[in-house]
Amino acid sequence: MIQIDQEAFKAMFREIITEEVAKAMQDFRTTQLPPMLNKKDIMKLFGIQVTKASQLLNREDFPVFREAGVLVPTHLLFKWIERNTQWVEENTNYFKKEASA
Repeated sequence: MIQIDQEAFKAMFREIITEEVAKAMQDFRTTQLPPMLNKKDIMKLFGIQVTKASQLLNREDFPVFREAGVLVPTHLLFKWIERNTQWVEENTNYFKKEASA
């Protein structure tokens, strides 16, 4: 007979569900927008003006694809937002995931 640690199983199940929900939400967000956003799209999405959009697009860490103009891959934009949202880092362990033994 196989013995299963119920708490370990529940924790593993919760982690899998959390990851899958995050993936589904990412898919949902990116399918509501075009795969690549231009400067006007960024301005509209963030509700910002030209100056702030230019500052954002010129940040070294901002995901800009310059080979075809100034375009932002939508899926990378959402990853950048998550990485640069102070609340996420301060209030969750999203970026500090560790493998449990």
